[in-house]
Amino acid sequence: MTETDGQKDNNQDTAQAAADPVVSKPYIMPDDPEEGSNEALVREAADARDKMLRTLAEMENLRKRTQKEVADARTYGVTSFARDVLDIADNLQRALDAVPAEARANAEAGLKALIEGVELTERSLLNALEKNGVKKFDPKGQKFDPNFQQAMYEVPDPSVPPGTVVQVVQAGFTIGERVLRPALVGVAKGGAKAAPSDGGSETGNAG
Repeated sequence: MTETDGQKDNNQDTAQAAADPVVSKPYIMPDDPEEGSNEALVREAADARDKMLRTLAEMENLRKRTQKEVADARTYGVTSFARDVLDIADNLQRALDAVPAEARANAEAGLKALIEGVELTERSLLNALEKNGVKKFDPKGQKFDPNFQQAMYEVPDPSVPPGTVVQVVQAGFTIGERVLRPALVGVAKGGAKAAPSDGGSETGNAG
């Protein structure tokens, strides 16, 4: 029996396939969908934690600012009123200064009672101011500080260092940590000069 052309071709293909070695393709591991999902969840959790921390920090800063504003309002809310009251304190002090010490010592009972009443009123007023954070200060004898005092003039006084407050024209007042009214003062100029050293001449005489 004679093979047809089709049969010959099939036989040749079969023989060729049997002769060729089998080549295996490398196996590729498919992506794990759960691993990608876990990474996304970790990123989302980190972002959420960062936003939460930022929000907490902003809330804490807001709380501190609000607390400070409330404290400042409580401390400095009476500033304008306190300035007006200082005029009353000044007038009381002027009334007391107008009475000489000798006249006060020799005053009759009625005048002494009046003076004591003015002094008592002044003390009560200053105590009321101090309860509201307003304090009087007298810088006499201290080094001049432009933050708390205003120099009105200079006074030649060699007994103290230059820049020392030697006279207080008007007392100063503070409210909280701020200056409500600077003290008006007279400041010393000049000052005691150091005595010249004669150690060299003594050494020369000794020689």
